[in-house]
Amino acid sequence: MEKNNLKEIVENLIDTFLYAGKVSIELRKKGLTKEIKSDDTPVSNGDLEVNRIITEKINQLTPNIPIISEETSDNKTNNDLNDFWLIDPIDGTYDYINDLDEFTINAGLIINKKPVAGLIYAPAKKRMFYSYGKQLSFELINKKSFKLDCTKNFNKDEIKFVTYSNKIKPEIEAIHKRLNVKNYVRMKSSLKFCVIATGEYDGYVAEARACEWDIAAGHAILKNAGGQVTDFDGKEILYGKKDFKNPSLILKSKNIL
Repeated sequence: MEKNNLKEIVENLIDTFLYAGKVSIELRKKGLTKEIKSDDTPVSNGDLEVNRIITEKINQLTPNIPIISEETSDNKTNNDLNDFWLIDPIDGTYDYINDLDEFTINAGLIINKKPVAGLIYAPAKKRMFYSYGKQLSFELINKKSFKLDCTKNFNKDEIKFVTYSNKIKPEIEAIHKRLNVKNYVRMKSSLKFCVIATGEYDGYVAEARACEWDIAAGHAILKNAGGQVTDFDGKEILYGKKDFKNPSLILKSKNIL
C-alpha cells in the first residue's frame, strides 16, 4: 500500500477516534452495562459501541481489507490473512468500567503480516497518537501534530521501564537487570507503547500473554518512531498467528537498542 494512501486513511480516522472517545466517556457517565465473556474478561456496552463506530469507518475507507476485532468473531478462524486490521475498541476495560483513566481505543493495520499504521486514543487522558510510516509517528496536541522521537528525555543512569504488574516475574527481572533498568511504573493498556515512543519511558518486557489486537497499533507507532518490538529472542513479531496470540515481548526506545 502506498504511503500517501496510508496517510490519507489514518488521517481520515483521527476524527472518528476522537468522537468514539467522547462517546465512551459519555456512556460511562450514564452508567455502563457489563457482562463477562467466555474468556472471563469483562465487556461493556461502551466497548461494543466504540467497536461499531470504529469498524464502520474503517469499512468505509478500506472495504476490501478484513477487520479482526477483540469484540467480534469475524475472521478469527482465518489464519491465512496477510493484510488486515486489528482492533481493540477498549484496551483496559477494567479501568474503563471502574472510572479510571488508563484505557485506550486501538486500530492497527497489518500488511504482509507486519504493522504499518496505527492509531491509539486515550480519551480520559486526552492523548491521541497515530502513525502511517517510518519516522511518521505523531501525537496530536491542541489540534497540532508533533512528530515522535523516542530519544527525548533519555538518561542512561536512570533507565525507566513500564510493567503490567508490580510483581515482577524472575524472567522479566533478569531482562531488566541486563538492560540496567533502574525504575519502572505500572501501566496495563497500550498507552505503554506511546509513552515509550515519546521518550517518557524507555521500554517494557512481558512474557507471552494477551492477543495481537492488544499490541498491533502500538507496535506500528513505536516502530515508526524509531523504537523496536521483538520477542525475548530478539525475533521480529509477525501477525496473523494461530488464535492471534502474542509471543513474549520486549519494547525498546531507540536509546537502548
